Formats: sequence, C-alpha cells, structure tokens
Amino acid sequence: VQLQASGGGLVQPGDSLRLSCIASRHTFGRFVMGWFRQAPGNEREFVAAIMWSGGSTRIADSVKGRFTISRDKAKNTAYLQMNNLKPEDTAVYYCAADSGIIYSSMETANAYDYWGQGTLVTVSS
Repeated sequence: VQLQASGGGLVQPGDSLRLSCIASRHTFGRFVMGWFRQAPGNEREFVAAIMWSGGSTRIADSVKGRFTISRDKAKNTAYLQMNNLKPEDTAVYYCAADSGIIYSSMETANAYDYWGQGTLVTVSS
C-alpha cells in the first residue's frame, strides 16, 4: 500500500486545514488509516484513526473537539479536518495504514506497516 499525504501549510491560530491521504489500495480485514504527527524534538504521537469498514474512529485527547477523521471509500482517501488550530499543533503530519489492526491498537504507531511521506503543518501568527 502506498500512501500520499497532502494539505499541509502555514496558517494562523484559529484557522482550519484539511489533510488528505490517498491509499493506492486497501485490503479487507480491519483495514485502518490513521494520522500521526511529530514536532521537532518530540516523538511521533497519535492524532486520529478510522476503521475502513465500519467507520469507527479514535481521536487523541489533545485534539478531541477540534479534529475529526473521515474517509471516502470510493476515493480510497482519508481526511483529517483540523479546526481551531493552535501553535502546538505545528508538526509534520503522517498518514499510516494497515490491515488487521484491532480497535485497541489504533493509537499505536508500531501497529502500522505503511506510512506516507508526511505533510508539514505550521500554525503561527
């Protein structure tokens, strides 16, 4: 599976952005697509993930209420809608995917074998 992330950019605090991640294909059996982010000097952290078949989602507490994840099955694309962005959201955002991930593991980076190239989001006034 190849993943192509896009949609990052420079925005001001309070603005919105929508990231997209296109998968070359998806597999059956608990296929999951997720978003992680990594700020300079920090470890990669979970942001959000969605189960392809049923649409169940998990959202990190740090972004809950501001970020949502969705998917368009016909386009093999997952979206991360980010509202009310804050400077602390500045990071490189990576999409990830794999099959066979159970709900309790959706927040674990090691559960994903496929990663996109990352897209930079900078929130600054």
